[in-house]
Amino acid sequence: MSLESLIDRYAAGADLVQQAVAGMTDEQLQARPVPGKWSTLEVLSHLADFEVIGVDRLTAVIAEDEPTLPARDEQKYIQRLAYSLRDADEQLQLITLCRRHTTRILRTLTDADVSRRGIHTEAGPLTLDKLLERVINHVEHHVKFIHEKRNALGIRS
Repeated sequence: MSLESLIDRYAAGADLVQQAVAGMTDEQLQARPVPGKWSTLEVLSHLADFEVIGVDRLTAVIAEDEPTLPARDEQKYIQRLAYSLRDADEQLQLITLCRRHTTRILRTLTDADVSRRGIHTEAGPLTLDKLLERVINHVEHHVKFIHEKRNALGIRS
């Protein structure tokens, strides 16, 4: 996939999240319609926190030579960072601003820049294009869970 196509998919990620939660009430966002799974608000909070981490990783690979990209434990984040008490609109704004900010940077790159790489502490070396794909896929993966919750609650998408 071309760099331009990757950047377009990355930029569209915020809209995917916005559309996935559109029209949901606070009660629906906090509901756990799928036993043992996070609420939609918790998924949204997870996406916001890991969006910030994604921005840090992407910009480090762009700016530095083979930076270390530390792994993060999502379970510790949900346990310690008050996901269920967050404001859904703030989480959406954070995701949107991170995507806009980073898209502007990504659009300055050349095709040669995709070979820049960072060293992830669990996944090993990751080129910029592979890292960008991981960030894109993270949102797309979790949006499916939001749709699953909507369906379980009987909310039309």
